[in-house]
Amino acid sequence: MKRISILLLVVATTACGGGGGGGGGGGGDDGTGSDPGDILANREFDYNAALRIAALRLTGEIPTTQEINTVAQAGDLAAQKTAYETLLTDYMNRPTFARQMFLFWRDTFKMGETAEFDTAAALAAQLTVTNGAYTGLFTQATGNCPTFDGTTFTAAECGNGGPQAGVLGNPGAMKLFFSNFGFRRVKWVQETFDCLKFPVELGGAPVDVGGAAPYTGQWPFTSIAGKSNGGRVDFQDVSSVICAQCHQSINHIAPLFAQYDMNGAFQTQIAVPTPLDGAPLAMASDYLPAGEGLGWRYGVPVTDLSTLGAAIAADPSVAGCGVTRIWNWALGKGDVVDKLEQVPAETIQTEVDAFVANGYKLKDMIFAVYKSEDFTKF
Repeated sequence: MKRISILLLVVATTACGGGGGGGGGGGGDDGTGSDPGDILANREFDYNAALRIAALRLTGEIPTTQEINTVAQAGDLAAQKTAYETLLTDYMNRPTFARQMFLFWRDTFKMGETAEFDTAAALAAQLTVTNGAYTGLFTQATGNCPTFDGTTFTAAECGNGGPQAGVLGNPGAMKLFFSNFGFRRVKWVQETFDCLKFPVELGGAPVDVGGAAPYTGQWPFTSIAGKSNGGRVDFQDVSSVICAQCHQSINHIAPLFAQYDMNGAFQTQIAVPTPLDGAPLAMASDYLPAGEGLGWRYGVPVTDLSTLGAAIAADPSVAGCGVTRIWNWALGKGDVVDKLEQVPAETIQTEVDAFVANGYKLKDMIFAVYKSEDFTKF
């Protein structure tokens, strides 16, 4: 009966805590007309409530009565904080933490549940459990396709050939997100690791390109292919929308993923189709005009998958996205892209700064989120 009562309390806390996280999940009208700022300012530390949520997130299990009492009977608030953080450390050293992280990364990557599609999540979970660097997801050159049996990670190389850069060339991802021009692969990388949908490089000086609205991309309008400069698909079309707003970025990245075929295997030539009649394979000139180089972002040139990985790893917004995803998971929010659950930059700036300064250590970052005031105040 005690365990059932505890579970009911967890559910009640989840329902009242802004989506299941700490009381700092965000402000809003509580039905009384109170100022959300006042509500946030009036929160108080409750390490026992935080423990119940943290236990479920980090181990998949409710805390034991002994664990609850360890915090509740610790003494003053400082002693409760110490007891809570000691239990956090214990949870994150249990085998169940590895399982939880594997499931978290499956959800984040939107792939898994078969051996073929689980290796990306296994790599991310392995880096998390071993307190590896988040940047390894983009830069690691070997051992990028480990397996996980629910308890143990087993090292393995990816067998799809080609360059290896963390999960960027993962065979499961390349197969699952196969599409015309390889654009779905670019979309997966962008939304998963930068937490934004395309278009992403706006804010340039408005340029009249003959459309209903000006072009405001950062890349020159003519830096992508169109009917006027050798492309078979007109990415410079302005008849309905300014296609280049999105394709200025997409076309400078996609050729790096175009040599993976429909099975996720690397080929020596472009191996993705076009939507043209007969579905002919894409050509380099379909993406960019002759002489135009590749780039992660405008002013950030890349030449291959390894340099792309290095550019992604060095992008401050990618570090912020990583913290945002952990933050939303901890506080019970939805997917930052699918559910538009954006987190204000100032809310997590302390955690982002510590994450970067600490060499992007994943496990340390998770610990920092779960001990933060926003998670432990209600």
